[in-house]
Parts: sequence; C-alpha cells; structure tokens
Amino acid sequence: MNLTLSNLKPAQGSTKRRKRVGRGGKRGSYSGKGMKGQKARSGGRSGLKALGFKQTMQRVPKSRGFKSLKAKLAVVNLSDLDKIFKEGDKVTAKELIKTGLITSAKNGVKVLGSGKLSKKISVSANAFSASAKAAIEKAGGQAEIIVK
Repeated sequence: MNLTLSNLKPAQGSTKRRKRVGRGGKRGSYSGKGMKGQKARSGGRSGLKALGFKQTMQRVPKSRGFKSLKAKLAVVNLSDLDKIFKEGDKVTAKELIKTGLITSAKNGVKVLGSGKLSKKISVSANAFSASAKAAIEKAGGQAEIIVK
C-alpha cells in the first residue's frame, strides 16, 4: 500500500485527548471547574466583562512631570552673538537662523545676558533679559523689541 496524505496516521503519543469537562464520572461533582461562580457556569470565561476605562488607565505606565503647552522662545546668549557677528552688524531672526544659532524663530527669539559683548551691534528680537539689554546698550549697540 502506498503512503499518501489520506492514509497517514499521527505518531503514537503525539496527540492528546482533550479534557471533556462537565461529563460526570471520575472528575467528581464539580467536573474540574471548582465551586460556584461565573467561571464555573456555561459560557463563563467568555462571559467575563472586559476591564473598564478606570482599570485600563491605572495599568498604563504614566509619564511623570508636566509639559507646558505654552510656546517657548528660541534663546540666544550674548557670548554667541559676540563670537559670530562683526562690529556694526544688524542681528535679526533670519540672520540667527542662517548662522545656525537657532533652528526656528516661529515662536520668537529672546536674547539672554550670558557672556560678554565687546562689539557694537544692533539686535532685533522679541524679548531681552534686563542684563542683555544693558550689555548691548553699554557696548554702543541697539536692542530693538519686535512685537509679534
């Protein structure tokens, strides 16, 4: 007799008989389902309700802290302006993007007073710290505020 798919038999011991629950006999009075409760009834496991919204939210890992939705100004320090710009230059948002000091001026630009300024330059920005404005004017330059 030829061996084909239709007459193949599984290897001995490779198949296991499924557990026939609830048929009485050798499994005792509860048939392996334990005592009362939703899981002991017919349709028990599938009949269990899914988690509610609150329980789902409690299981999700939370990110800590607070992230503000308020737009932040791009920040530039006086020391950076002193390194890149020459005497008498006009510093605007476009110039700052060209030089690579800021990536975007979409939310505005703020000049901070960190470092020293030794050149006379005029700076146009949306905001200045008090020390930055004083340092620019002390060097002989102008600090012009642009209103959005």
